[in-house]
Amino acid sequence: MTDSYIIKGGKPLKGEVILSGAKNVALKTIIAALMFKGNVILKNIPKINDVLDLIELIKSLGATARFMEKNTLIINGDSLKNNKVELQYGSKIRVSFMLIAPLLNRFGECFVPNPGGCRIGARPIDRIIKGLVALGVKINYDTETGYYHAKIVNKPKGNYRFEKPSHTGTELLMMIGLMTDEKVEIENIANEPEIDDLILYLNSSGANILEESNKIIVNKCPELRQKETFTIMSDRNELVTYATLAVASGGDVTISPINKNLISSFLKIMKIAGAGVEEISNYKYRFFYQGKIKPVNIETSPHPGFMTDWQPSWAILMLKANGPSVIHERVFENRFSYVNELKKFGANIDFVDVKVNDPDSYYHFNHDKNRAYQQTIKIVGSSELHNAVLNIGDLRAGAALACGALLANGESVVNGASILERGYEDFVGKVKKLGGEIKKV
Repeated sequence: MTDSYIIKGGKPLKGEVILSGAKNVALKTIIAALMFKGNVILKNIPKINDVLDLIELIKSLGATARFMEKNTLIINGDSLKNNKVELQYGSKIRVSFMLIAPLLNRFGECFVPNPGGCRIGARPIDRIIKGLVALGVKINYDTETGYYHAKIVNKPKGNYRFEKPSHTGTELLMMIGLMTDEKVEIENIANEPEIDDLILYLNSSGANILEESNKIIVNKCPELRQKETFTIMSDRNELVTYATLAVASGGDVTISPINKNLISSFLKIMKIAGAGVEEISNYKYRFFYQGKIKPVNIETSPHPGFMTDWQPSWAILMLKANGPSVIHERVFENRFSYVNELKKFGANIDFVDVKVNDPDSYYHFNHDKNRAYQQTIKIVGSSELHNAVLNIGDLRAGAALACGALLANGESVVNGASILERGYEDFVGKVKKLGGEIKKV
């Protein structure tokens, strides 16, 4: 047996969790660093599989990157010498597609494979391709090789409006805009806090990026050069995982550091569910069990709504709720890989049909009227959970399955630990500090 967790559940988890840096900021700041002159030093970078894979990828392109301290990374892109991302690296992580920006900046053309990562939906990049073309990038896809060939002749300029907001698209077009001699405007953008952190990072090093309501304006700027070390924000997804686990297990866990603005919608829903929530300071929170959990229906949406990455963890809390609850997924069309796995614990959970009058506008993915979707689940809480053997299908589902095993009586096996570790730093160590019984084999 390899790449698995052995977990013995049924104990309340108690203690403290120190959050790692946000995966979705770490990856983007590393890629953007390749557009800088000289060294770039980033703090709070988590040693997760996605980061480690990305480091190997940019090193294969000629850049240098190494950890100076546990979570302090130094990067230098001055030595970039290769404009083709090898398939063995690029297919592992979806963020590899964003290397188009630094490679175009350095070489004027590049070859990048169709992006990899978790299969939580089709995650079409047509919106991103349209945006690249609108700003002046010539791009073609070779179906035989699986590569995009991108070329830039003139400096990017103009504007593009996303039909539906795209997190990755907003960040990539913003990075393309850094090459402009005039101005680039991107409308109907994604408004996630991770994007704000990326803007803060770029502006602190010479960029001139303005955010106005639902629009980003990238103005001409001199070369990017880091003036001071940048510390990325904490991972709000990690907080939700441990907070829901703490309450569901009947425990008491303090979590820090995190800015309240990043988790306000989550805190509100937790209180409605009857979970104990105490704000110890602006950056430290206590989550604890204080009586029966109330069932709460949620639907996912972009920030400041209930984040799609949170819903698998919410399902874990609802397993302990006193009654039925519903989760409606609006952002991705394949986010419920954990449902059949949780049934192995004895969980009362299943798909239900919910009629949506205007699915094209209601859902954030490209809805196909000729396809059948399963976007809603119903959970009836308070079932007695027993041990099981489970298989992780994607990152956040993996965290939910591991947490489910920590709630279940007996010893469970969770296969596919490396998928969970794409986004969670020292998961085993942190759970053990809370009193959980877990080991990796």
